[in-house]
Amino acid sequence: MSRFSAPIAEAIWDMKYRFKEADGTPIDGSVEDSWRRIARALAEVETDPAAWEGPFYEALEGFRFLPAGRITAGAGTGRQVTLFNCFVMGTIPDTMAGIFESLKEAALTMQQGGGIGYDFSTIRPRGAPVAGVAADASGPLSFMDVWDAMCRTIMSAGSRRGAMMATMRCDHPDIEAFIEAKKDPARLRMFNLSVLVTDAFMAAVKADGPWELLFGGRVYHTVQARDLWNRIMRSTYDYAEPGVIFIDRINAMNNLGYCETIAATNPCGEQPLPPYGACLLGSINLPTLVKDAFDAHSSLDMAALDRLVRVAVRMMDNVVDASRFPLPQQAQEAAAKRRIGLGVTGLADALLMVGLRYGSDEAARVTEIWMHAIARSAYLASVDLAREKGAFPLFEAEGYLASGTMQQMDAEVRDAIARHGIRNALLTSVAPTGTISLYAGNVSSGIEPVFAYAYTRKVLQKDGSRTEEEVVDYAVRLWREKRGDAPLPEHFVNAQTLPPLDHVRMQAAAQKWVDSSISKTINCPVDISFDDFKEVYMAAWDQGCKGCTTYRPNDVTGSVLTVSEASDKTPAEAPQTARGAEVVYLSEPLDRPAALEGQTYKVKWPGSEHALYITINDIVIAGHRRPFEVFINSKNMEHFAWTVALTRMISAVFRRGGDISFVVEELKAVFDPRGGAWMEGKYIPSILAAIGGVIERHLIEIGFIEGEGLGLKSDPKAELMVVGEAPRGAACPACGSYDLRMIEGCLTCGSCGHSKCG
Repeated sequence: MSRFSAPIAEAIWDMKYRFKEADGTPIDGSVEDSWRRIARALAEVETDPAAWEGPFYEALEGFRFLPAGRITAGAGTGRQVTLFNCFVMGTIPDTMAGIFESLKEAALTMQQGGGIGYDFSTIRPRGAPVAGVAADASGPLSFMDVWDAMCRTIMSAGSRRGAMMATMRCDHPDIEAFIEAKKDPARLRMFNLSVLVTDAFMAAVKADGPWELLFGGRVYHTVQARDLWNRIMRSTYDYAEPGVIFIDRINAMNNLGYCETIAATNPCGEQPLPPYGACLLGSINLPTLVKDAFDAHSSLDMAALDRLVRVAVRMMDNVVDASRFPLPQQAQEAAAKRRIGLGVTGLADALLMVGLRYGSDEAARVTEIWMHAIARSAYLASVDLAREKGAFPLFEAEGYLASGTMQQMDAEVRDAIARHGIRNALLTSVAPTGTISLYAGNVSSGIEPVFAYAYTRKVLQKDGSRTEEEVVDYAVRLWREKRGDAPLPEHFVNAQTLPPLDHVRMQAAAQKWVDSSISKTINCPVDISFDDFKEVYMAAWDQGCKGCTTYRPNDVTGSVLTVSEASDKTPAEAPQTARGAEVVYLSEPLDRPAALEGQTYKVKWPGSEHALYITINDIVIAGHRRPFEVFINSKNMEHFAWTVALTRMISAVFRRGGDISFVVEELKAVFDPRGGAWMEGKYIPSILAAIGGVIERHLIEIGFIEGEGLGLKSDPKAELMVVGEAPRGAACPACGSYDLRMIEGCLTCGSCGHSKCG
């Protein structure tokens, strides 16, 4: 009998986590085999592996403990892979040689699929003098463009995508350009951006005081702090970036403040890390620990939670020894501090199952209790490991216990650390869990609210066909099993209806007992006022969060996944279903309907007796037109062979779905050595360029791209548009769907599970 609750969960296991031969032949016959493989691999570093393989397997069984995807996919395979998800790279030197050495390190790390974070504050600002070459510096953003191009190159070579995070201090002279970089929809698409906000800056904002922008001891500009804050807020309001990281708070709370300074995070922000730091992630699946769900006496089994956390800490500590690393500096950093990031997933579902409304004061109070219990169990488990195996090499009791995090720990934990040391410098984090949460039965992701109670997804079957499956939230499915068709209770809320300040309340409650940080997106309605939007960030600061990331639908990034039920229906009236019928797969050509609508264009090229007739037919998907096929005809037989080849190739590209606007750019770039021609007042360099212009004009007329005829004004990555409406946002790079959601700081596809953050 399958352990999976839905076909989509099994499909994700088979696609992402199942161990297979190079030719695709499965080695893991079942998910139990995958659990056994992971348990055995992590037990191998023990003095007595046989004693720990069983407990490790029990922790994994039933999806109770969910190691991050790298561990689940890579442990026990014998492959040269890292089990760490993300890295913060070394400090970038302010020299040309140092900058490009850092670029090489980034490329090597991303080649293995690792997401990376960088602080670009160390590079001198644009216009600063460069000694010895009689030139001015181009500034950090110009080098960020180089990183961006490197990432695109690594991806185009077929490597697994690794996202990037770029940070910049709020007092860097180029901070204003950094803030507004994402206004250009074609720039820095491979990056997430966050501003490093200091305590002094927030004090200046509140006081409406001046703020100096400086580098190397020189003040370049002085601005009003509140004006700079408003520029950050306006860019985030309009373009969803940059995020905000409260960097002084992070360093003050850091257990390792005595031996490291943090200036960057991994791409999704849950792991503030020092140079060459790496994040090792895993999650406790809270709904699996709820007793008597939906009954009056339902509760989280705290004793079971304690046992599970202790085993999970030991498993994750073993990963430090079992993993490989892209760079030796990363291996050294991990071994010296033995950081782990144990978090949770399914928080919202667990709250629903014990009768609490996510975002309420009571839910925040219970969340704090649960997170405190996890932190306490994790620290005591790490102390036990230190007694058995030794403390992490850089442990110093006085400095460690002086950190902000340790100051709020109870006396028993502090005394145990003082006596025995601790195995892992930091232990808790809340990471994005979109894919592993779906694999575990579609529990709510991380500490996020439920996004939608149910939605439709296409699932690839073993015979190559695709079927549509309803994907139901874990708590909703359990409610249906226990209560049948009874309406969902009033305390069921989701991301579509939750006020932004309720998000902040939940993040702050969890953050108190998370020693690293939290990846969370605060979804804001498109019509939220700018003042109310700014209040979200100020509330995050006032309530003790280490950072804040919001998402408001906008014309550059598009909208989060919408729901198809009428917006005036309450959860109790109708579970909302996310739109899933618009998926276009890049790997599977679209089927041709019996009849298509199109347009025929006539092109008369100078020097040719016969005109070209170009017919472009469109397909309509969920009310949106997109090009499907092209035919080119002419009485001039000189053109017959290449026009047939061209039409077949272009039509094949069109039928694959996704963004096809690059076809226009490629055709328009072709120059005929014999010379071009003037058409409609513009010089067209070749007949192929003229065909590209016709296709461009058609795409504009059907609303697929923006522009004006033969002079394309849109970016090559132009977004699919609904005729008469705003852009719908970027397509998923894995499947072509427009179901991208912003979850936990990551663009995550609702159709195939692809996550920007790896």
